[in-house]
Amino acid sequence: MGAREDDRRRIPRTDVLLNDAEVRSAGRDKSVAEVEFVVRGVLARARSGQLGVDDVRAQVLSEVASPTYSGTPVLNATGVVVHTNLGRAPLSSGAVSAMVAAAGYVDVELDLATGRRGPRGLATREALLRCVPAAEDALIVNNGAAALTLVCTMLAQDGEVLLSRGEMVEIGDGFRIPPLIESTGVRLREVGMTNRTRLADYADAIGPRTRAILKVHPSNFRVSGFTTSVGFAELRTLGLPVIADVGSGLLSPDPALPDEPDAATTLRDGADLVIASGDKLLGGPQAGIILGSSALVERARRHPLARALRVDKITLAALEATLRGVEAPVPHYLHLDPARHEERTRRLADRLGATVVEVTGRVGGGGAPEVGLPGWAVVLPEACALHLRRGRPTVLARVEQGQCLLDVRCIPEESEEALESAVQFALSQV
Repeated sequence: MGAREDDRRRIPRTDVLLNDAEVRSAGRDKSVAEVEFVVRGVLARARSGQLGVDDVRAQVLSEVASPTYSGTPVLNATGVVVHTNLGRAPLSSGAVSAMVAAAGYVDVELDLATGRRGPRGLATREALLRCVPAAEDALIVNNGAAALTLVCTMLAQDGEVLLSRGEMVEIGDGFRIPPLIESTGVRLREVGMTNRTRLADYADAIGPRTRAILKVHPSNFRVSGFTTSVGFAELRTLGLPVIADVGSGLLSPDPALPDEPDAATTLRDGADLVIASGDKLLGGPQAGIILGSSALVERARRHPLARALRVDKITLAALEATLRGVEAPVPHYLHLDPARHEERTRRLADRLGATVVEVTGRVGGGGAPEVGLPGWAVVLPEACALHLRRGRPTVLARVEQGQCLLDVRCIPEESEEALESAVQFALSQV
């Protein structure tokens, strides 16, 4: 016991470590309070015997030098392009550069010609309208659920919205469309049946408090067989605003995703407003996009709730750069050249002494659930998956039927060397 107490006497004092020149230099990107928190934590572990006295200073230096952002960059080797658990869409280099440029002072709400306050995010709105000419106006909020909430509140806070039973969907993390809308004070009225809803069902449900009709794309499931649904042109004949939540963020038709609704077509077909996400098939930052009638979009823009849901300058910059720039990673990965995909996979397998199997990738993010993305993967022992997740760089692979599968579809070619290094480490641990 005496020896242990003697050891504890050698533990450096808090003020000594805080004034240590190397500690201060290592923690130059952290606040004084954060450095002190780290130092006190290390000292507490030393006093309890969890850390050796001689290791205290080195541990402090290591922890205060750690990044201020705790997120871990991940190489996505799952073959799922819009991977919700990995933050959905990876941004293009142009979008990243735009975010850096917008990080300082920027004319996000300033007219430089007059020196007076200007319209917020005008350039991003213009970029959206160039991509979707069928839209008269556009508004950007912080995510798809926010866009739906704002539109329903703006149109029907004192009334009700009609929605087909077959479109009463659950979105991510257990959130469901009905409670989301009803939380704003809007009554959601179900019409039709799960598999068949006709125009007459909508017409019969219209009452004195009915304010709008909502159609929600059931993005992550399909109802097939004996089904009936109503198109936008027919719904317009009922004399109410028609809202379409297409979800995925596809702005124009994509031949590779024939059943996925897009904003441009939906507006041309008769929807008054279209709601979409920016961080799915569009491949941009998290955002909710509202497109359509200039009168209705302006009403939404002027609604008090819009202030609470508006996006910041960083999001506006990233979205504008995504719309104006070269192809973003998401569409690139979705349309990856099959021959190039196979060539990269076999080259990696040859270097690792591994085999290759055919696999089917996925769009992800609730988009095009029935569309498979044919590809190839490197086969590794299942035990590699854990070591890949714990390694640096961190790699997330797919585990199926007792195998760890590496799909390079979503791995940038410039990251192949890092991927190989991570795999070599994982193989050395099994």
